Amino acid sequence: MITIKDIAKRVGVAPSTVSRVLGNKADFYTAETVEKVRTAARELGYKKNQSAAELVKQHSNVIAAVVSSVKTNFAGEIIEGIQKEAAEYGYKLIIVYSHSADPVEQRSALMTVIERPVMGILLLSMALSDDNLTLLKESQIPFCFLSMGFDDERPFISSDDEEIGYRATKYLVDKGHRHIGFAGLDQYPNTGRLRLAGYKKALAEVSVTPEEYWVQSGDYSYESGLKAMQQYGGKTDLTGVVAASDMVAIGVLNQAHLFGMRVPDDLSIIGIDGTEMCEIVQPQLTSVSQDFYKMGVAGVQRLRQLDLKDQSVKNKQEFVPIKITERGSVSPSLN
Repeated sequence: MITIKDIAKRVGVAPSTVSRVLGNKADFYTAETVEKVRTAARELGYKKNQSAAELVKQHSNVIAAVVSSVKTNFAGEIIEGIQKEAAEYGYKLIIVYSHSADPVEQRSALMTVIERPVMGILLLSMALSDDNLTLLKESQIPFCFLSMGFDDERPFISSDDEEIGYRATKYLVDKGHRHIGFAGLDQYPNTGRLRLAGYKKALAEVSVTPEEYWVQSGDYSYESGLKAMQQYGGKTDLTGVVAASDMVAIGVLNQAHLFGMRVPDDLSIIGIDGTEMCEIVQPQLTSVSQDFYKMGVAGVQRLRQLDLKDQSVKNKQEFVPIKITERGSVSPSLN
């Protein structure tokens, strides 16, 4: 017996999409998608059955969190916030992991979620490909991005990444630093691009144009921090480094120690995120701290509002405040 799952597999969409199209609830979908679904149904000899037709009508108390496998440790605090707030309302939580930059893995993770009846989807630091964003929208399942902002109408709850780059750099500038590196960020997705813009803005305010080698790309991982500091070298003219994540900051710190450099006397380091990792190294890391826990709580509240048919928040974009947490890895520049 042919089912809507067979049609969904043939077309490459979610079963819920097939159910809606065949139930004549196709207004949200592109004409191309509607035609593909109906053609596949005819070719496969699909005959409607009531249980399949009712799939889209199911109400669920399950929230799905799709988590990017970016090599940093921010996700734990967001998930903690999601779990706490979900429990308050009796919601269940499923967590699916995906490689952030791979469209095939993204699609697999999304299909794992949207094939099930869920009340909403929270995407943690996920930069979806255009095709996968279309897939997500066509599922008609409420969703919200966490810890990643966008220039278009996608709903999100995040820190302001340009402000993060600006505040981190400005903190070092205010301590007298002028030769400041930026280590370990991916410059092309929105997050890295905006943080880099904030970094350049803060330097421009004191008439400093960064040298090309000051900005070292990476993937927010510990290894990116090691490699960035290796590129800077043990006799670098840099007096300060903005690290794209706490894990990058630890990599920079450890490699600096291997070069025989003293932190913060020879090199000041400020990390981004403000997770517990900042406190388990010596010296402890000064950071731009993000309230990841609050993002998780706010994400569940957003899905609850959408579940209650509050359309005013459907495309809402919300910034969570950041702060500088001073510890021991920054000192005034003597140069």
